[in-house]
Amino acid sequence: MTPVVIAIVGAGPSGVSVLERLGANAAELLGDRTLDVHLIDPYEPGPGRVWRHDQSPLLMLNTMAAHVTMFTDDSVVCAGPVRSGPSLHTWARENRATVTDPGVARELEDLTETSFPTRRLQSHYLTWVFERAVAGLPPGARLHHHRDRAVDLREHGGRQLVVLGGGQFVDADAVVFAVGHQEVEPTEEQTAMAAYARRHGLCFIPPGYTADQDLSALRPGAPVLVRGLGLAFVDLVVLLTEGRGGRYVEDVTGGLRYLPSGREPVLHAGSRRGVPFPPKLTYSLASPPPLPRFFDAERILRESPGRLDFFRDVWPHAAKEIAWGYYHELFTAHPERVRCGLDEFAEAYARAPWDSREQRELLRRTVVHADDMLDLSLLDRPLGDATFPDRTALQHRVAGYLRDVLDRGSDPHHSADLGATHGLLAVFGQLPALLGSGRFSARSRAQDVDGWWAGFFNHLASGPPPRRTRELLALAEAGVVRFVGPDMWVRTARGRFEAGSPAVPGGTVTATALVEARLPVGAFPTSRDPLLRSLYERGGLWESSGVEDGFRHRTGLTAVDGWDGAVLDAAGRRHPRWFALGPFTTALAGGNFTRPGANPVSSRLTDAVARSALLAAVSGG
Repeated sequence: MTPVVIAIVGAGPSGVSVLERLGANAAELLGDRTLDVHLIDPYEPGPGRVWRHDQSPLLMLNTMAAHVTMFTDDSVVCAGPVRSGPSLHTWARENRATVTDPGVARELEDLTETSFPTRRLQSHYLTWVFERAVAGLPPGARLHHHRDRAVDLREHGGRQLVVLGGGQFVDADAVVFAVGHQEVEPTEEQTAMAAYARRHGLCFIPPGYTADQDLSALRPGAPVLVRGLGLAFVDLVVLLTEGRGGRYVEDVTGGLRYLPSGREPVLHAGSRRGVPFPPKLTYSLASPPPLPRFFDAERILRESPGRLDFFRDVWPHAAKEIAWGYYHELFTAHPERVRCGLDEFAEAYARAPWDSREQRELLRRTVVHADDMLDLSLLDRPLGDATFPDRTALQHRVAGYLRDVLDRGSDPHHSADLGATHGLLAVFGQLPALLGSGRFSARSRAQDVDGWWAGFFNHLASGPPPRRTRELLALAEAGVVRFVGPDMWVRTARGRFEAGSPAVPGGTVTATALVEARLPVGAFPTSRDPLLRSLYERGGLWESSGVEDGFRHRTGLTAVDGWDGAVLDAAGRRHPRWFALGPFTTALAGGNFTRPGANPVSSRLTDAVARSALLAAVSGG
């Protein structure tokens, strides 16, 4: 019998996860037919481009070694079989002798469950995961790795012909797009900024993956504006300080002091919130609660007729779930700071609507100290509406904030903060069901979900290792990093870039360079990937968008079925043989690496993608 042929475009973590799931599901779905898989990527399978070994050894993951896995476990709710495998930490402990890279070998000697590994170490793990996935393919299966780019896709008589850059074709039954973050054409504003920079001899660096950007034009001692304070900012700072020969030493207080090399620029950085992401928490919960408890996607859809408004219909349930995670830990781990037992509190908490008088009275009655009450608005906007007489006062305030989040993140006295994070992740895991319903109003999806919620989630759940926050403090004290403030604005004037914040009236900063420290959002229709670009232009891929009461919601994301990544056309119909996943799509997955035992969205999605691709290939679509 002819083999089933699946083409996977992109051999990074998402593509390799689909490969592993193809192997796991093949025995059930293929019958007597064999499997051929074509991986198409110019980079090494497993790490792909982003996690390749060939990048700075200074760059780190923002996840602890014990919290990184690429495998399913008994927590994952999926139709396919579970094939467990080691976390990064367990793999490292068992495979130290096989690592020949001297730098990574030294790192392995000191690696613990709570270490934040380098990306080079992660690259070794992902290579091993790929090899394990290949070994798990069924008997008779064949794997072909094409070290090339896919540049087009043609359909002929139900066959999918993937055109490679070298001129060859891959003839497949079904195609999975797993191409990851996209390089895109600049926006109108970015084009204008780049043109202005060329005219005046300035430097403008648009959004992109920091490790791939040319930072040589950022001159020592020169003022540089940086828009963005997330993970891309952290990588930028590392490459421009330690990466240029600076180093840190411990001071007598236990903090860090930065010893500059003299090659650093001066970074003036801001964002909407005006503060860097808080660091990852390094303690554990005393008693992890079963979640979700109050955020039920089916219930929300059932009780909210018509179009969904995020803040009216969804946020009250989400906030109650996040707060439940927080108070569950407060009442179980810190009973001396509350006035009743968990069972009594839980019963009253379940009855009280979110942010109601009943709920506020319950918290005042049962929580001893006001400082132990969760304030979600303060988490969202740590500086609130404060204004500052000058940038020195702002610098002092942001440094105080960084010290506070460092202390809270390392002291189990504040372990309820981790409970809130678990509640946040529980909401995230349920959100795809709401997004896949198509019930959100265009305006609420654009402004509230893709805008506010995405920023809120990333700010709280995607922080850097604590070490990076300690380094930021040292850099701020050394004057290498200077904060601009919240709601940062940027403009061009008098042959320079200028920036400021409403929080610091008159505190304008002038610079000769501007860096957009963030990844591009979306890919439609400006992706520089030749395959996606050609499919966008021919109408093979469609942008998820909407028009409502004159408001057009444009996501820049490829429309797919959130359950299994099936590509959708303009009318919402599923393509029978095309599947896509990753940050260029509407399939909410939350990253490639998952925490063991967390029933992660990404594991559920890759299993569903693999099964649907196999079924489409076997049944003819």
